[in-house]
This record gives sequence, C-alpha cells and structure tokens, in this order.
Amino acid sequence: QVQTVESGGGLVQPGGSLRLSCAASGSIFSIYMMGWYRQPPGKPRELVATVTNDGSTYYIDPVKGRFTISRDNAKNTVYLHMDSLKPEDTAVYYCNTYPAAIALWGQGTQVTVSS
Repeated sequence: QVQTVESGGGLVQPGGSLRLSCAASGSIFSIYMMGWYRQPPGKPRELVATVTNDGSTYYIDPVKGRFTISRDNAKNTVYLHMDSLKPEDTAVYYCNTYPAAIALWGQGTQVTVSS
C-alpha cells in the first residue's frame, strides 16, 4: 500500500527549531517531486515547499530563509528543517507528492509554536 508517514512535530518556543521527517513508499518516492504542506487551525491546507529528484527546491515566501527541504532517495525520506519558528507556523504538517495525490494524505504531524 502506498503511504506517507510524517514525524518530528512538537511544541517549540518562538525562535526554536524542529526537523520533520516523512517516510514514503519506494514505489512513489523515486518518481515524483515531493512537497511539504501545512494546515493552520481554521485555515485551508497550503503548500510550504517542494524538492525535485535532483534536489532543486521551492519555498513559499513566508518560510524562505527559515525552512529547508531535503530528501534522501536511498532512504525514501523527505525532511523539513525549520528554524526561527514563529507562532504563525503552528499547523499540522503533511508530506505528499507535488502535485498532491489524494490517496497519499497521511495523519500529519502537529507543530505548535508558543511560549
């Protein structure tokens, strides 16, 4: 069964850091561009960043310079390293292909930035 499993979220103070991980099925990982998405409380889900097979990246403006997306093709894993976290980064974070595939939405991992 094709799936993604996110981990690494938690409660962090403003200015802190977290690294999220996403383990993806091998049958999809080697083929597709991967992305991290997030859904803040009461808001729709949004794209945060993407990474291609060769490591080219894209970020939305609010996270540029603070977040870093990367992937380890040998481990079928994509990462999101988040620095200088702000309260507005509070959300459930998901990984998926880009464009997203409905069948690949997992449970996500909660990130809460609060003092």
